[in-house]
Amino acid sequence: MARLPRGLRRAPSPGRLRRTLLAAFVSAAVAVPVAGAALPVDVPAPAPAPVVPLVSATSAELAARYAAGREAVRAAEHSAEAYGAHKRAASLRSMAAAGRQFLSFDGRDGGRSAEVVGDLARADRIAVLVPGADTDLDRYGRFRAGAVALHDELRSEPGARAAVVAWLGYRTPATGSTASLTPGRADRAASALRAFVDELRGAKPGARITLLCHSYGSVVCARAASDLPVDALVLYGSPGTGSDTAAGLRTRAAVWAGRGTADWIGDVPHVRLPLLPGSELGFGEDPMDPGFGARTFDAGEGGHSDYLVPGSVPLENIARITDGLEPRHA
Repeated sequence: MARLPRGLRRAPSPGRLRRTLLAAFVSAAVAVPVAGAALPVDVPAPAPAPVVPLVSATSAELAARYAAGREAVRAAEHSAEAYGAHKRAASLRSMAAAGRQFLSFDGRDGGRSAEVVGDLARADRIAVLVPGADTDLDRYGRFRAGAVALHDELRSEPGARAAVVAWLGYRTPATGSTASLTPGRADRAASALRAFVDELRGAKPGARITLLCHSYGSVVCARAASDLPVDALVLYGSPGTGSDTAAGLRTRAAVWAGRGTADWIGDVPHVRLPLLPGSELGFGEDPMDPGFGARTFDAGEGGHSDYLVPGSVPLENIARITDGLEPRHA
């Protein structure tokens, strides 16, 4: 059988589509009986103290925010230890280590945070990572590892002044759950992402800001994209955005899309089916398809979790887009 050009895929057969959707709903149904066990969202944490919004992102302003963030992490750690959630407590102890920089932190409901890697006060290029499914405080290490790898790649250029923000600003869905197949979580997350980017843009008006959106995070970014003050929007490992075209995102930012050749997300049917009033199943057009209208970049041969692996093709290209450069290996 002839191979289709890259970015083009045959429409899934009705039988394949039904099997895929049925498998997803069965996975969600299987998860229900174990819901009585302690889940990451069940671990209690105190409400964090209010923080003063950033005005100009000076070193002094940032130091105050980072200190408040560290105190919130420590308070959540003590609460988790008292609750008997030792895995959560260990993760939080690592997050409270000297040198970690949290602009915000809330340990409740699975966790919300915004951690800076690099010198935000001096940065003229800022990448904001928006994660996909299965990201929470118990599994935070892999999310931060991607932010560190990207920062290392960005600062490899002489005189580079870049910062990366790992934004865990919403309750991410579990892979295969009904929440991962519908836009509800993304709709609720979009306002938080918009508020964060608006604050960041106000504090760093001259910086180039790139939004990097992985997997379900691309749905979150799409919901927030309209007139968002960012320079580029990068969708990678995306199941779709809920829009049929890049123009439909109503953003002035350059829209990029990439997908590794071994990423299973490429086999997910790109459909949107109506459910209850006001909701739907699936996220529509594949951002890699030419008809969507995004600029595509080579994301290498890796899988769904390999986009920010040190030394990889997608990491290099994502860093170049963050820098405002053309990607290589096109």
